[in-house]
Amino acid sequence: MTVGRGGEPDAITALAADAYVYGSPLVRRLSAVQAGLRDGSGAPAPTAFNDFAHADGPATPATRVPFAPADLVDALAHLDLSGGPVRLHVPDTAGAYYVLQFVDAWSNAFAYLGPRVTTGEGDWLIVPPGWAGTVPGGVSGVIDAPTSVVSVVGRLACDGPGDMPRVRALQQELTLTHLGDRAHRTALPATEPGVPGELRFFEELRVWVADFPPSAADRAYQDRFQPLGLLEEGISPYASAGPRLVRALGRGIALGRLRVEEVARRAAVTAETPSGAWQTHPHLRDYNLDHFGVGTLGPPEWTISDREASYLVRAVAARRGHWLPHGYEAVHAHTSRDSRGRPLDGAHRYTLRLAQPPPVRAFWSLAAYDSPGGHLVANSADRYVIGGRTPGLVHGADGSLTLHLCAERPADPVEAANWLPVPAGGFLSVMRLHLPDQAVLDGSYVIPPVEPLGDRPGA
Repeated sequence: MTVGRGGEPDAITALAADAYVYGSPLVRRLSAVQAGLRDGSGAPAPTAFNDFAHADGPATPATRVPFAPADLVDALAHLDLSGGPVRLHVPDTAGAYYVLQFVDAWSNAFAYLGPRVTTGEGDWLIVPPGWAGTVPGGVSGVIDAPTSVVSVVGRLACDGPGDMPRVRALQQELTLTHLGDRAHRTALPATEPGVPGELRFFEELRVWVADFPPSAADRAYQDRFQPLGLLEEGISPYASAGPRLVRALGRGIALGRLRVEEVARRAAVTAETPSGAWQTHPHLRDYNLDHFGVGTLGPPEWTISDREASYLVRAVAARRGHWLPHGYEAVHAHTSRDSRGRPLDGAHRYTLRLAQPPPVRAFWSLAAYDSPGGHLVANSADRYVIGGRTPGLVHGADGSLTLHLCAERPADPVEAANWLPVPAGGFLSVMRLHLPDQAVLDGSYVIPPVEPLGDRPGA
């Protein structure tokens, strides 16, 4: 690494590292949009701007998407508002849980629709930045998009294959209509050809920053990257960059990536105690400091007071996943260890005793994924999730619920009713808490650790 007299990275390298932390969420988000338009996004197939792509059903072992939920059906739409507003029709789900999460180009979740916010059927107008047109009649509300490209991430609750006819009917009614007076884009703004691969990140950031500017407060911070060429318009400065600049920018990317990875690792180590405590990150989305649309909760509880610190949190969140909601919409808790601190493994049998149901206003569920892949694994019962909506669960006389986590069906009928099949080898348990109560968010409700019972017969 190029270093100065004090042993610190030189100015360009250090600035490039800051630019990576600041800009990687934008590059990751729009790269995902590009991939979704071209190849699809996991279960949803590829589709054009301003149209929904729907998964065929909840995740199964055939769904090769890490940690995909087995009780929700994905819907995804990438919107381009460069030609004007888009009208969204939301059907009446008759009380069934769903959420439509709106995410801008910088990965800010800036609006939500769903039973936490709205009820019944309705139409919503999604408008581009600075729009000053006339709102048509019959619209429930206006959603102001911070950037001209946004994604609508939908999740529809589904109780298995028998519930899919209901879900398919909702999918058909979930529609988007372009209302603009000119054509919208068919692809993202193109980067300049001939830029070396090691500078591709900075070229994408340069082009997309210009087309999808951040908030005014962020632009003030962004101005400091002028020496890197990120604010240059027209011909790319990276197509003819000299070797010294190429080295400095490349090392800056490596340094910035290391900074993000280190923060993510420290968070995991801090949350994962030897006793097998469940990890939760309800405030991982709190970096949105400027755009609070319908369904969002603003400061002070759900924002980060230090703007520069928020960039690092945003980069960590973007690394973990593009579609994570705010904690007030859903909390995803996970553990890979039992109460003794040992890795969960299907060679053993486990129980999870819930003295009372997790405090949620929608529903909760538990799933098991293989480790390290994060995929569902086929089992004899075709059961990949268990939770508050699972029929036939047997509760104790005191109202408690004991779930049995093991690779083979228990012989006891009560244990079999409360059985969550797990992979034969290492696995990770994920509990999803939809519309969690305050007790979940403030930590006063603690999910008990997974307790080992012994080896699987014949293991």
